[in-house]
Amino acid sequence: MNRIHERLTLCFQNVFPDIGPEEIPRASVASVSKWDSVAQVQLLASVEEEFGLQFEMEDFEELTSYPLVANYIETRAGGEPA
Repeated sequence: MNRIHERLTLCFQNVFPDIGPEEIPRASVASVSKWDSVAQVQLLASVEEEFGLQFEMEDFEELTSYPLVANYIETRAGGEPA
């Protein structure tokens, strides 16, 4: 697991403490019952703080899974690929 994924996993664990670490890389709105609009805002706020990013409004609608958020970070932050 690269450093981006380690940090992103911590963001997910903070917002979704009931999800096991092995489940987080596959987490999505469809697979996590507690991932509602409030959790989405909390998650992306956590990611913004952790990675020094600022999301646009459309990002809140599009970033609905761990892989999508990871890809966003990797492309926007110039991070190492997954």
